[in-house]
Amino acid sequence: MENSGRRTFLGLCLGGLAAAAAAAAAWPVYRYLSPRSTATTAARVDIPEKDVPEGEAKFFELGGASAVLVRKPGGGLIALSAVCTHMGCIVQWEKDKLDFLCPCHGGHYTAEGAVISGPPPKPLAKLPFTVANGVITVG
Repeated sequence: MENSGRRTFLGLCLGGLAAAAAAAAAWPVYRYLSPRSTATTAARVDIPEKDVPEGEAKFFELGGASAVLVRKPGGGLIALSAVCTHMGCIVQWEKDKLDFLCPCHGGHYTAEGAVISGPPPKPLAKLPFTVANGVITVG
C-alpha cells in the first residue's frame, strides 16, 4: 500500500515536471511565430534611406504590427505588412532569392508581396510611404 502511494506521488511529480518543460520549450517558438503586439507603437515611422540598401529589407513596427520596407534591384521601394495572410506569422526576407518566406507553412511572396506559392490566400498588404530629404516615412 505504501509503495503505490509513493509511485503515484512520483508519477504526478514527473508528469508536472514534463508539462512544465514542454511549456518552457514551446513558449519561445510561439512568441517567435506570432505577430508582435504593443500598445505604444507609432502609426508613422521614419527610416533613413541609407538604412535600406538595394536588395535588402528593413523590418520595423508600425501601428502594433510588423512591417517591412524593401529596396528592389534598380532602386525601387515598396512598403508591406510583414504579417502572412495565411495564419498571421511574420514573414522572413530571403536575400538570395529576393522574396519572402513564411516560416509557419511555407508560403512564398515576391518582393512586391504577391503570392508565389503555398497556402496564403492573398498578397501582403501594401503600406503608404513617402520619400523626402533622404528620409522614408511609412504610414
